[in-house]
Amino acid sequence: MQNRREFLKISAAGSISMMLFGATGCKSSVAVDRKSFGVGIQLYTIRDAMSADVPGTLKKVSDIGYKNLELAGYADGKFYGFAPAEFKKMVNDLGMEVLSSHAAVESTGITPETAKAMADAHAEVGVKYCVQPWVNEPDRTIETYKKMIADWNEVGRIMKGVGIQFAYHNHNFEFANMDGVVPYYDIFMPEMDADLITMELDLFWASKAGQDPIAMFNKYPGRFQLLHFKDMKTNEAPFFDVIKDDVCAVGEGVIDFKKILTAKEVAGAKYIFVEDDNQGNGKPFEAIETSITNITTKILK
Repeated sequence: MQNRREFLKISAAGSISMMLFGATGCKSSVAVDRKSFGVGIQLYTIRDAMSADVPGTLKKVSDIGYKNLELAGYADGKFYGFAPAEFKKMVNDLGMEVLSSHAAVESTGITPETAKAMADAHAEVGVKYCVQPWVNEPDRTIETYKKMIADWNEVGRIMKGVGIQFAYHNHNFEFANMDGVVPYYDIFMPEMDADLITMELDLFWASKAGQDPIAMFNKYPGRFQLLHFKDMKTNEAPFFDVIKDDVCAVGEGVIDFKKILTAKEVAGAKYIFVEDDNQGNGKPFEAIETSITNITTKILK
């Protein structure tokens, strides 16, 4: 068993595997600094607040106890309208880290020059991961998937050159059967270069599609470095007719995150991010407070 000092030292490293080993069995009555758990947040969760007041919103996120940020506001070499170095300093001054960023490569492709510009901006802001977050509905065909994945592999190669790991974030549509082809298993996983693209598994959307995350980890060990934590109120079919109002704060729904994390080492999981597509059903900061409370007092214990 780790003593308290060892636990805090290990937690600060930011690796989810190391954090969980250190947290096991710790029952100190002393209040724990939530940042020591290294919990991240996808800022899409509070996108309206970020649009209205970037510095003030980041301060609230830090005060709640989040350590790592995943961005959703990259455009034209800037992040939420700020130059990379300026945004990074703002975050670091609040005791947080810019760990990841969602930045889409469209189906029309991306040139080596624009990919390098995107990579350089992300390297300057200091991320470890850059994530393809979405595929537009008209592009969800077998042929387009194959073309996009070929492009993503090249983007991943360019990102690797500046020390960044490219990644893909799923929803539920990748698991829909298309005339005998399930894109996630039959196209995405085999055609993505595992060294150039890791997976950011969204546990809500995978669960909504009827998938078992632990079975996925066992099928593709080591390929899920990032996990999105968002909970759901129900798990009834149909899995592909999802209403966002079913999203709820982590630990308030039916997903067994603690059980899923028993397979973290098989998954290769390193970091977790809280996300809520529906912005807490109108109460975003209350929801992210509930999520981190449940994660640090129940799920990571």
